[in-house]
Amino acid sequence: MVSRIFSNSNKGYLGSDNRGKEEPEIIVHTDKMGTEREKKAAIDQYSSSSAGDNNINVGEEPFIEPDETELQKLMWKMDRRIIPFVALMYLCSFLDRVNIGNAKIAGMMDDIDITEGEYNWALSLFFVGYVPSNLILKVIGPRLWLSIILIVWGVIMAVMSKCKTGSELMVARFFLGVAEAGLFPGVIFYLSVWYTRRQQSLRIAWFYGSSTLAGAFGGILAYGIVRMDGMSGLSGWQWIFVIEAIPTILLGILTYFVLPDYPEKSKFLNERERAIILDRNKKDDGITTDTHFTWKQVGSTVIDWKIYAFALVYLCGSIPVYSLSMFMPSIVRGMGFESLTAQAMSSPPYAFAFIWCLINAWHADRQGERGFHIAGSAILSVIGYTLLITLRDKSAAGLYIGSVLAAMGAFGMSPIKTSWFSNNFAGHTRKSVAIALITSIGNTGGAIGGQIYRASDAPDYVKGHSACLGLMCGAVVTSSVVKYLLYKSNKKRDNMTPEEYRIACEGEDLGEKHPGFRYIN
Repeated sequence: MVSRIFSNSNKGYLGSDNRGKEEPEIIVHTDKMGTEREKKAAIDQYSSSSAGDNNINVGEEPFIEPDETELQKLMWKMDRRIIPFVALMYLCSFLDRVNIGNAKIAGMMDDIDITEGEYNWALSLFFVGYVPSNLILKVIGPRLWLSIILIVWGVIMAVMSKCKTGSELMVARFFLGVAEAGLFPGVIFYLSVWYTRRQQSLRIAWFYGSSTLAGAFGGILAYGIVRMDGMSGLSGWQWIFVIEAIPTILLGILTYFVLPDYPEKSKFLNERERAIILDRNKKDDGITTDTHFTWKQVGSTVIDWKIYAFALVYLCGSIPVYSLSMFMPSIVRGMGFESLTAQAMSSPPYAFAFIWCLINAWHADRQGERGFHIAGSAILSVIGYTLLITLRDKSAAGLYIGSVLAAMGAFGMSPIKTSWFSNNFAGHTRKSVAIALITSIGNTGGAIGGQIYRASDAPDYVKGHSACLGLMCGAVVTSSVVKYLLYKSNKKRDNMTPEEYRIACEGEDLGEKHPGFRYIN
C-alpha cells in the first residue's frame, strides 16, 4: 500500500511559509497503515524537505544553536529587562484597584454621601468596562499602549480623592476599570511572544504575584498614609488615592522609554540574540508560527470550546481573588482587630500567597503540567475557607490561619491558569484574541466579587466565605475536566494514521488545531 501525504496541505508546518512554492510530494510505502513509525517517517521526510525554509540566518551565516551558557545568559538579560517592569505595572494596578478597601476603613464612608449598596456597586463597576486592548496593542505596539494605560489610570486614581458622593465614586471606578482593562491581557500576550510555553508560568507568577505584594504592601502603606490625616486639608483616605497614584504615573512615563517592543524590533538585543529568541519561539510553536491577521482566525477563536472552558476555570478562581483583595481589611477587622491594626494585619496573608505563587508556578513549569497544580492550589483554599466558616465562634488565630490559606490557594492558582490558556492557543491572532476573551469573561469575577461580602453579613461573613468555598470546589472540578479533555485530544493525535494526519492538516490558519500541535495539560 502506498500512502501519499502532500505537503501543500500542510501549510505552516514546522513554522515554514511555503505559499507560492512548488512543494514535494511525500510518498510513504506501508504494509500496514497507522503505525507510529510510518507517520513519523512521513513527518520527518517533510521536515527534511522544508528544512531550508526554516533556517534562521544571522547575516550570511547559517543559524547555530546556542549552548546552555549562552541561552541562560540571554534569558537572564531578558528577565531583568522585562519582568521587573511588568511586575511593577501589575503591582500598581492591583494596588489602585483594591485600595478602596483600605479607604473604606480609613473613614471614607463617613466623609462622603454614600450608602453601603453604592459602595459595593463601586467595587463591581470597575470590572464592567472593556477595551479591545490586544487589537489596539497589535496596531500601536506594547510599549506605547501600556504607557498610555498607566498614565491615564494614574490620573483617574488621583481624581478619585475629590469624590463627594457615592455616584461620583461609582463613575470614577468605572473609568478606572476602563483604563486598566488592557493591562492584564496585554501583558500576558506580550510575555507569550518573548518566552516559550514552558517558561511562561514562572514569569507570569512574578507578574501576577506582584498583586499579592500589592495586598501586603498596600495594607502597610495605608497604615502609614492614614497618619497623614488632616495634612493640606485632606483626609487620610484621600491621601491613599493621591499618594498611590503618583508611582503609577511615573512608571507609565518610564515604560515608554525602557520597555522593549517585540523581539524582532527590540534594540536592547543584538542580532544574534534576536535570532535565538525567534528560533526558539518558532520551534516551540511548531506548526503554528503565523503572525498575520485574518478575520477567519478571529471567528474560529470566538467559537472555540476551549475559550469557555478556560473562562469557567478562570471565573471560579477570580471571584475569590477579587473578593479577598477588596475585603481582606474588613474580614480581618471582623476577627476582632481594631481598624488601624486591621490595615497592617491584612498584609501577611498576601506575603505567604506571593511565596506560594512562585513555588507552585516554578514546579508547574518544571513538570510541564497545569491542571493538577491549579486543582491542588484550589484545595488549599478550600481548607482555608472551611476554617473561616467553622471556627467563626471559636478562635481568632484559627480564623487568621484560614485567611492565610484561602489567600495562598486562590492567588497560587492564578498565574498557572493564566499561562494554561496562553499555552494552548497558537498563532499571534488566535492567542491574542483568546487571551482577551478569556480574561474579559474571567474579570467579571471582580464585579461578582464586589457583591459577595455584604455589611449585613459582618463580622463573620459566612455567606461570602461559603460562596468562595463553593467556587474553589468548582475550580478543582473544572480544571480536572479540562485537563482530561486536553489529554484525550493529545492521545487522539498521537494515534492518528498517516491518512488521518494528512486530512487533519488540510486547510489554512489551523493554529493549535493542527495535528502536530500538542496541548499542555
